Amino acid sequence: MASNLQLVRPPLSMRERLIVALDVDDLAAAKAAIKLLAGQVGMFKVGKQLFTHAGPQAVTLIHDLGGEVFLDLKFHDIPTTVAKAAIAATRLGVKMFNVHASGSLEMMRLTVREVNRVCRQESLRRPILLAVTVLTSLNETDLKHLGITGEVGDQVVRLARLSQDAGMDGVVAAPHEVAEIRATCGRGFMIVTPGIRPEKTSHDDQKRVMTPAEAVRAGVDYIVVGRPIMEAKEPARAAREIIDEMEHSGAKIIV
Repeated sequence: MASNLQLVRPPLSMRERLIVALDVDDLAAAKAAIKLLAGQVGMFKVGKQLFTHAGPQAVTLIHDLGGEVFLDLKFHDIPTTVAKAAIAATRLGVKMFNVHASGSLEMMRLTVREVNRVCRQESLRRPILLAVTVLTSLNETDLKHLGITGEVGDQVVRLARLSQDAGMDGVVAAPHEVAEIRATCGRGFMIVTPGIRPEKTSHDDQKRVMTPAEAVRAGVDYIVVGRPIMEAKEPARAAREIIDEMEHSGAKIIV
C-alpha cells in the first residue's frame, strides 16, 4: 500500500546522514550539545529519556537552534492511540518519527492514513514515517525468549515487508540486515540504523553493530550515533571524524 503523499528527497550528503542521539535527561546538556553540533550533523534524535524529562520543549529547542528532529518514541499501542500520537508528532514539526512494526499492519496503515490526512488539511510538512523492526540490542536468544523462532534477519525482513505494505517510508534496523531489506523492499525504502560504533569504541548494550564506514557501504540512508559523540571530550570533533570516515567509505551520496 503506497503512501498517498510522496516525499521529496533531495540528495543526502554524508553530514546530512548523521543523526546524533541526545540520550540525556537534562535540557541544559542537550542545549549545549545542540549548539556545538547544529549545522554540522543532519539531525538530532530525541528519545524516551529526554522527551520524558522535557517533552515537546526538547523538540522546540532543537528547532530554535536550527536543527531537525528524529522523534524516537517507538509508538506501540492500539491503532487509534498510535495514530493520534502520530498526529501530535506531525504537528510538532519533526522530520521523522517511528512506531513499532510489531504493532500490526492495521496500526501502521491507520498511522499513515491519519498523518497524510492531517498534513493535507493543515498544510503541514509530512514527516518521514519509520517502523522499528528488531532492536539492535536483541539477538536470536532474546527473540527465542519472546517466542519468536528463527534468525533475527528473517524477523527483520518480515517486519520490513509488513511496514512497506502498510505504506511506511522505511524502517529502523541494524546494518547487518540492510542487504536483505534492500533485496525485499527496494532502493527507495528508507533504512535508518542505530548500533553504529566507530572503531575502538565500546559496543555498550548494542549486540549487532557496525562502524560508520561499514554502515554506509552496506547501504543505509541514515546512521544514529549517540555516546561516541555525546561522551567525547570534543563532540564536534568526534562528529567530524565520523563524517570523514563516512566520506572515505567509498559509498556514494544517496539520491
